[in-house]
Amino acid sequence: MSQIRVALSTSSVFPESTAAAFDIASRLGYDGLEVMVMSDAVSQDPEALIRLRDHYGLPILAIHAPCLLITQRVWGSDPWGKLLRARDAAHAVGAETVVVHPPFRWQRDYAREFVRGLERMGEETDVRFAVENMYPWRARSREMAAYLPGWDVRDEDYRHTVLDLSHTAVSGSDALQMARDLGPRLSHLHLADGTGSSRDEHLIPGRGAQPCGEVLEGLAASGFDGVVVVEVSTRRAPSRAAREADLAEALAYARLHLHPPAVLRGGGTDLE
Repeated sequence: MSQIRVALSTSSVFPESTAAAFDIASRLGYDGLEVMVMSDAVSQDPEALIRLRDHYGLPILAIHAPCLLITQRVWGSDPWGKLLRARDAAHAVGAETVVVHPPFRWQRDYAREFVRGLERMGEETDVRFAVENMYPWRARSREMAAYLPGWDVRDEDYRHTVLDLSHTAVSGSDALQMARDLGPRLSHLHLADGTGSSRDEHLIPGRGAQPCGEVLEGLAASGFDGVVVVEVSTRRAPSRAAREADLAEALAYARLHLHPPAVLRGGGTDLE
């Protein structure tokens, strides 16, 4: 069997809390968590996260820096300061990776130094700064470049990258080709699905149009040494039981497709 770990993003239990994510991940059998730093005070506090980690016996495998529109004021307004705090939090809790988005286009000074600055920071720490693929924003059939240097992480010389399968749905990208193109720079996967809508849906894998299974099988065959993180939206789940059923389904899907492709498909992989 593949040894690739499957973690749960704390964002996947929203509007429940970071603490609830640890409880759910533990009971469902996830291998660890990715903590998305949000307005929830616990997500911002390494000491509180260490207590949760130790109580549930689950490692924190990644910290997602607060770079969403809704978290622009979390950990201050200086984007480099946010990355330094994310790095320090990762060191404190024992996480291997900090996930970061490309700068917004209005963050021009930050964007100008982003690629070189990440490279310098990466040389100063064992924590991996992994940059996530994003997507163009669309409104009334018009497309806007919302990110600088750009939303497609293949276009820059990032040492580590994140492939998000909900974002490939929005951008209309070929997820399998993007995984191939990123090659060894792909160190982290956000497992979700999407229908190709202009909305970032983060569906349970298998409920949209993305080749989620094929991407997972390819990673399992390629020597991928990163983490697969279930990052889905369950905010409309009518109950805790329904939310847990969705997250159990996502975990089962991931583990099914992370078996060696020879077992599932008679050999070969789409990422070769």
